Amino acid sequence: MRLATRAGRAVLVSSDGTTTLDVAKVGDGAFGPDARGLYERWDEFLGWATVAGDREGDALSFEELGPPSPDPRQVFAIGLNYRDHAEESGLEPPVSPATFTKFVGSFAGPVGELVLPAETVDWEAELVVVVGRRADKVAAAEAWSYVAGLTVGQDYSERALQLTGSPAQFSLGKSFPGFAPQGPWLVTPDELPDPDRLRITCTVNGETVQDSSTGNLIFSVPELIARLSAVLPLLPGDVVFAGTPAGIGGTRTPPRFLRPGDVVETTVEGIGRLRQRCVGF
Repeated sequence: MRLATRAGRAVLVSSDGTTTLDVAKVGDGAFGPDARGLYERWDEFLGWATVAGDREGDALSFEELGPPSPDPRQVFAIGLNYRDHAEESGLEPPVSPATFTKFVGSFAGPVGELVLPAETVDWEAELVVVVGRRADKVAAAEAWSYVAGLTVGQDYSERALQLTGSPAQFSLGKSFPGFAPQGPWLVTPDELPDPDRLRITCTVNGETVQDSSTGNLIFSVPELIARLSAVLPLLPGDVVFAGTPAGIGGTRTPPRFLRPGDVVETTVEGIGRLRQRCVGF
């Protein structure tokens, strides 16, 4: 199943990704219209969505889509979760997930303009996990059953602010408006041949700058669910940015950052693509 938000309303996306069905309208108000309510009743909603099937829907416009979980109560972001990214950053791989947050005010849909607030904005392609059931002290072996689905994300980062001071301002530097685009939709794990191994790429103006697999995560999706839920309950609709592979701009020689007119495309195999055109400073 594919689930998205359109004009703030939850929509089912057809299997070919061309049309949407408004959940609240099709279900006569049984579910929706907001996405949060679906995650709160995820098991019940899945059963209904399976029966709803592929009906004739409205033509899909990617520019109208928002993030699949637009108002999570908790957002977790994981740093240095690929060994090659830790290496390019000159840091040792972490022994436990390096966790920060991206504030919800940075959330955006899959396609649009990225306003650059400074000259040191970097890209970070990420797999994003949306929680579907309350997860409290969950074992890794059971963790996939707590995942509503996966989507594509970007952890745009304003490096100057992020690395200012001691301690650094990780969460603020990664939370300017538009710095957390996600989408184009959520894909349930059963739709993916192997949700633990998905190719993830990022291009800037057509040039490939990141190309890896989520199979290279230090802490896999199940391990992240287990580690995080050991500390606090994960709630339906919560969002986890799982980390970025090597290839960011800030560790290059010389460093390379985004400029007005640049087009960034982020893809995760089996899910879809994001596209932002940079504007500003």
